[in-house]
Amino acid sequence: MSQVRSVLVNAGPWLPVPPTGYGGIETVVATLVPELRRAGVRVVLATVGTSTLEADGHVFGLPEGRFAQVAAPYNRVSGITHAYMHAVTTALRDLEVDLVHDHLEVVGPAVLGAMGTSAPPVLQTLHWDLRKHPDFYETFDGRGRVRFAAVSQSQLDRAPRRLQEQTLGVVPLAAPLPEPYDGPTETGDHVLVLARITRDKGQDTAARIARAAGVPLVLAGPVAGIGDPDELERRLADGSLDGHPDAVYWRDEVAPLVDGDAVRWVGGVAGGEKERLLRTARALLAPNRWPEPGATGVVEALFRGVPVVATPQGVLPSLVEHGVTGYLHDDEDGLVRALGLLDRIDPDDCRAAAAPWTPAAMAASYLDLYDLLLKENR
Repeated sequence: MSQVRSVLVNAGPWLPVPPTGYGGIETVVATLVPELRRAGVRVVLATVGTSTLEADGHVFGLPEGRFAQVAAPYNRVSGITHAYMHAVTTALRDLEVDLVHDHLEVVGPAVLGAMGTSAPPVLQTLHWDLRKHPDFYETFDGRGRVRFAAVSQSQLDRAPRRLQEQTLGVVPLAAPLPEPYDGPTETGDHVLVLARITRDKGQDTAARIARAAGVPLVLAGPVAGIGDPDELERRLADGSLDGHPDAVYWRDEVAPLVDGDAVRWVGGVAGGEKERLLRTARALLAPNRWPEPGATGVVEALFRGVPVVATPQGVLPSLVEHGVTGYLHDDEDGLVRALGLLDRIDPDDCRAAAAPWTPAAMAASYLDLYDLLLKENR
C-alpha cells in the first residue's frame, strides 16, 4: 500500500481539466486524478478556473486557459507560465501535501526547484520532446528533491544524460476507458487524424496518402488553439494569426488539400462527436514527423478496436505492432499501401494490445514512484 496521503497535481495554465476538445496533457491529468483518489490519495488539482474535474481541493492559477497563446513569441508568452506558477507556489505554502506531481514544461521544475525545502518533493512527468530545451535539461540539478518520470523508453533514451540520471522511471500514458455509447458503431469509410494541426503531426501527409489511396479523410483538431472553422477563417482574415507557425502550416500546406469531400476538417471535437468519429473510423492515422514521446490518441483508437497507420517515430513502434494492430512505414508510398490492407487487421487484436495502458495501471505506477521519491526525501 502506498505511503502517499496527499499530492498536488499541477496541470499547467493552457487548458481546463478535462479539456473540452484537444488536450493531451490535460487528458492525462483528467485520467490520473480519479484513479489516485480511488486509491485513497487526497488530490489538490492546480489548473485554470474553467476546469471541472472533481478533486479534494483546487488551486486556480489563472481564470481560464491560455492555449491560444502557447506558440506566441517568447516575449508575449513567458509571463503566462510565471504568473500561473506564482499563484501555485503562493497557495502551496499553505497546503499540506506530501509531494507535487508537476506537468508544466521547464517552468514547473525550475520554480519548484528554486523553492528548495520550502516546497515538497516534486515528480515531473516529461510529456514533450526533450531536445527542445538543452540548456535547461543538460544543467538542471533537482538535488534529489525534483525528480522526473518519462512517458516512454524511447523518450528517455533521447534525453540528456543529466536528465536520465534524475529520472525515477517510465510510466506509459493511459487513455480514458471507453464509456457506454449508444451511437453508430458500424465501421464507416473514413480514416481519421485526431491531433492539433501542426507540422509535426503531418496532416498534409495524411491528406496526400488518403487521396492517393482513395479513402476519405477526416482531420479533427484545433489550429492555433482554435477549434471552430468560422472563427479560424475570421482570425486568418484579420491578420491576428500572422506568423503563428501552426496557422501558417494550415494555410500553406493543409488547407489547399482540404476540399470538404475527400479531405474534411471538422475543427476541434469532444464528447459524442469524438467518440463517433473514432468508433466508426477505418483507421487512425499518425504520420508524425517527430519522435512523439506519448500518444494517447493511439491508445484511444486501439481501445476501440481501430487500427493505426503511422510512421515509426518515437513511442509509436512500442504501441503499434506492424501487421497486427496497424502498419508502420517511413515513406508515403508505404503508408498508401497500408490503407489498402486495413481489412487484414483484427479489431480484437487492437483491443487486446491496449490492455496494459489502463488508467488504473498508470496510477499504480505513479504511486510506486511517489513512494520512491518520498523514501529518498524522508
